[in-house]
Amino acid sequence: MSSDAELIGRSLSGDTDAFVEVISRHETAIGNYLARRVGRQAAEDVLGDVWVAAYESRATYDRSYPEARPWLYGVALNRLRRHWRSEPAEEPAPDLTGVASKWDPWPAVDARVDTQALLRGALARLKPEEREVLGLVAWEDLTVAEAGRVLDIPAGTARRLLHQARKALREAPEVAALLQVPTT
Repeated sequence: MSSDAELIGRSLSGDTDAFVEVISRHETAIGNYLARRVGRQAAEDVLGDVWVAAYESRATYDRSYPEARPWLYGVALNRLRRHWRSEPAEEPAPDLTGVASKWDPWPAVDARVDTQALLRGALARLKPEEREVLGLVAWEDLTVAEAGRVLDIPAGTARRLLHQARKALREAPEVAALLQVPTT
């Protein structure tokens, strides 16, 4: 089986099916990455932009790396940033004061939403670079060195950012409270 680098090289030599093979190898991972960041519907549009941008910039791919997945995550991150810049500002939350205060059909959902909100809050307080490295390593299953390639930073810097992110999350009071084991 040919490596991604070999397929990209063949596509540069005119073999259009070679780049299609690269896409088919990585479209699920890149699509899921995008869906986690912008939702499934928007991810479909951004994913198309990712493949066009990757195809157009494939000559810049460093073929000393056999696997293109980290490079494709980098292309996807750039497309995400473009997408976010093009989005209109969010509307403020609707006024919910008219909802009956004792009406609560889903207490379990509330607890889950509260937990997600706490985790999102802790993640939001991380520096953007720390959050990106953490997401690429924890959710996208990249190595720290591959995350560094995605973000165009040295592996040592990516390692430091991951360490800082993990430390900050461990020390966040809301995360510490979630991790507390209740004594019974």
